[in-house]
Amino acid sequence: MTLATSVFSKSQAQREANLLDELVALTDHHRARSLEYRRILEATGHPAGRTYERVADLPWLPVRLFKTHALKSVPDDEVFKLLTSSGTTGAEVSRIFLDKEAAALQQRMLSAVLQQVVGPHRLPMLLVDTKALLKNRRSLSARGAGVLGLMNFGRNHVFVLDEEDRPDVEAVRTFLDKHGNEPFLIFGFTFMAWLYLYELASKEGFDLSNGILIHSGGWKKLIDRAVDNAEFRRRFAADTGLTKIYNYYGMVEQIGTIYLEGPSGDGLYCPDFADIIIRDPVTWAEVPVGTPGVVEVVSTLPRSYPGHVLLTEDLGVIHGIDDGSWPGKRFSIIGRLPRAEARGCSDTFEGAS
Repeated sequence: MTLATSVFSKSQAQREANLLDELVALTDHHRARSLEYRRILEATGHPAGRTYERVADLPWLPVRLFKTHALKSVPDDEVFKLLTSSGTTGAEVSRIFLDKEAAALQQRMLSAVLQQVVGPHRLPMLLVDTKALLKNRRSLSARGAGVLGLMNFGRNHVFVLDEEDRPDVEAVRTFLDKHGNEPFLIFGFTFMAWLYLYELASKEGFDLSNGILIHSGGWKKLIDRAVDNAEFRRRFAADTGLTKIYNYYGMVEQIGTIYLEGPSGDGLYCPDFADIIIRDPVTWAEVPVGTPGVVEVVSTLPRSYPGHVLLTEDLGVIHGIDDGSWPGKRFSIIGRLPRAEARGCSDTFEGAS
């Protein structure tokens, strides 16, 4: 890997100007290639030729639509990979269709984002998961896609859990004996990183001070343990020496786009090719900084399916703009909409006790 130019570089004004033209073009691209999407646009007052002055004016799709409709902008014979979300047991899952070009683009941009904190070289890597997750690579769950996607940034991979979902203490010990004195990468969904790495490392006295932890999702299960983001970071630092910790927000419906926590832990940030908008859950109007609402995510990456402007079922708040570690919006995810289906990934993990 080679270190990319920073993808956390544009002020909010620069970002808005660049994204607007690209997202309008993407809207037209998907309109021309997806009959279902074209019908939705026409039914919601967004006919061909309509002009838009702001990103917030663009038509959004509710993310749940991908659970009920097969929305794609490529022919069936060009579908290279089908990704599915990790819904709760018995729930419908989102289906995301990628052609080879889209799959390559999302991996390339994920690389550009993560290199900001990992650096240009592949590092020895601990995966707080089980290898059994990756048995069918053509049709991956969101959790599997997350693990497989992040594996590309490491080498000498070791899984913290065995194929029966039990902590493999000796595998972790051997990894740290071999690689613990140099920088190494750790990836895991948040709840699993806490339950299967923090608790194991603190109990066994493992030194993780040279680690870089990338983690996401699963905060809901930590509420009972009174662990929020600040406590998560504090306890890892105090009990294992791990201080380089980066939370991120992302979803299979915009695969490849992740919103990364700043180095000081002051919030999540949008890469230059993406943005978020917070909307009032009653009026759907954009709300000001500091006001919680429903998160809309926009990204220029989705080209094989119309997922470039999506209204999520997550609640968030923007803390500031152009005032933190990186330029652009600085925000947090604070929960789910009432009655929204619980997000999958680590929230659906039923590991061994």
